Amino acid sequence: MSGHSKWSTIKRKKGAADAKRSKMFSKIVKEISVAVKEGGPDPEANPRLRLAMNNAKGVNMPKDNVERAISKADKEGDNFEEITFEGYAPNGIAVYVDCLSDNRNRTISNVRAIFSKYGGNLGKNGSLSFLFETKGIFTVLKNDDINLDDFELEIIDSGAEDIEIEDDIITITTAKEDFGNVQKKLDELNVEVENAGLQRIPNDTKALDVDAALRVMKMIDAFEDDDDVQNVYHNLELTDEVAAAME
Repeated sequence: MSGHSKWSTIKRKKGAADAKRSKMFSKIVKEISVAVKEGGPDPEANPRLRLAMNNAKGVNMPKDNVERAISKADKEGDNFEEITFEGYAPNGIAVYVDCLSDNRNRTISNVRAIFSKYGGNLGKNGSLSFLFETKGIFTVLKNDDINLDDFELEIIDSGAEDIEIEDDIITITTAKEDFGNVQKKLDELNVEVENAGLQRIPNDTKALDVDAALRVMKMIDAFEDDDDVQNVYHNLELTDEVAAAME
């Protein structure tokens, strides 16, 4: 899972450097809206909303913004539709694009245009299912309050498949069905989670030279900049050379 962990780190650093806070806030507001529509405005009774609120905290979204988003969604929230796209970037790099949209035609048009602009092609849904597996991913900031030996034992007992520590970031990977158990254990341990969710993790990654990899990453960035896009997943191997060129 080291490739995924490195991508998490790069995204975190890049997000801070680019100051894309408003974009992150917008994505979280959409997730809150969908969560409230799906399970109501009480986070104690709505795991999806609780998760969205936790992720809002992880990007320092003001509490007032979160409460306003919940109230609006409960009273008059927009009807967002979850739409997934699958396709390929240049050099056969597989790309998943997850969207929340209030206008399906606009979203389809925008996604198709990005694939086309950057030399990729949109495929049929289900065509990439064998290349990715859905996993639970938790990102925790390491601090002096965490005894790593005890922490790892507790988390593994709760169902974690893998724990990686890189600099000040602890990345925990779980099977999809164990996501809730690990989330509950982290709550019990009073461990502050910076980000958590189900993500599509590639079974294998594909390495490209730096120039080709950067062209793929331009496509990924274009997707992430689109207002309807919530998450983008790919199987490009982010080597140290590519990571350095992205900074």
